[in-house]
Amino acid sequence: MGRATEALWAGERSGHPFGAAQMPLVPAISFGYDTVESWSDVALNRAPGHIYSRNTNPTLAVLEEKMRVLEGAAAAVSFSSGMAAISNTLYTLLRPGDRIVSVTDTYGGTNRIFTEFLPRMGVEVALARTHDEEEILQEIAKGCHVLYLETPTNPTLKVLDLRKLCAAGRAVGAVVVTDNTVATPVNQNPLALGSHLVVHSASKFLCGHGDALGGILCGSEELVHQVFAYREINGAVLDPFAAYLIARGLKTLVLRVERHNSNAMTVARFLQEHPAVEDVFYPGLESHAMHAVAASQMRGFGGMLSFSLREGYSVSGVLERLHLAYRAASLGHVETFAGIPATTSHVECTAEQRAAMGIPERLIRYSVGIEDVNDLTADLAQALERP
Repeated sequence: MGRATEALWAGERSGHPFGAAQMPLVPAISFGYDTVESWSDVALNRAPGHIYSRNTNPTLAVLEEKMRVLEGAAAAVSFSSGMAAISNTLYTLLRPGDRIVSVTDTYGGTNRIFTEFLPRMGVEVALARTHDEEEILQEIAKGCHVLYLETPTNPTLKVLDLRKLCAAGRAVGAVVVTDNTVATPVNQNPLALGSHLVVHSASKFLCGHGDALGGILCGSEELVHQVFAYREINGAVLDPFAAYLIARGLKTLVLRVERHNSNAMTVARFLQEHPAVEDVFYPGLESHAMHAVAASQMRGFGGMLSFSLREGYSVSGVLERLHLAYRAASLGHVETFAGIPATTSHVECTAEQRAAMGIPERLIRYSVGIEDVNDLTADLAQALERP
């Protein structure tokens, strides 16, 4: 079935208690059994059921099944945040003495794991320049246990060739992990392009309404179970109410992303022609360095873009003149959000570190909402009217 149908019905085809037409929110911590035998059967995975919500929960199960189907995976597990999904995955897969290869401008929190936390564990980290594919391939060829990719990147919307890089990672025996937050499973499915695992900050487009934190990991049963076992003891479980909100958001994901895609393309073309704008970063534009690759692996180009201002224009002035954008640190919501990397995606990094990642200080990240696009371009026009 199509993605829009699966987003509605996956995990819910067998019906709900009391004949409810909507999935239930089950906040229970524990689940009781009439007999020790039936309890043991569930505890030992001989029968379906739930024991304790730090392990599994009926509301989480619906969300995980929806994402499993949307990403074309064998299994999925949820987490308390996107960073919980990323960190639990990396800490499960890596040991002292292992080597990981990634790129320089991953999401700021992820980058901090690479530059600070993994080296403390004795893990060798090689960060290749994101725009230099040959450098990435050379680092992979040296050998690695994990290859971690993010495409499009946040906030400069760089695109990696997943088919080529995943094949290179697999050739050296690496587990390939891809962050698909910006693209969403509507626009891109990394597992179909060669990745072993795909992670999401579910707080963004998946939820869509900015009212629930969460993270998701999808992939093979073997690898997802390994991470699930780590999360089970680490305790980074998703709250059932947040799972309920994210799963409800998923029901409109296809509709929302189609609108995000359309609006972002219109806004990107508008900004590309504006005299106050130096550069626009959006993979849907033919001028994007990796447009052809993006077109070959994405069905749509996403709802987020960024743009840099010409000399003489005040970043703070432009941001503060916007009427139809929250100046806040998030993306992927139905409302438009705008901000700078220093207060959003890369607040953890210094100006020097951001520069090394290729992130200009005069950059504005603009997560395009589902408003009437003519209102958005008019708002940007008045905000850019003066320096």
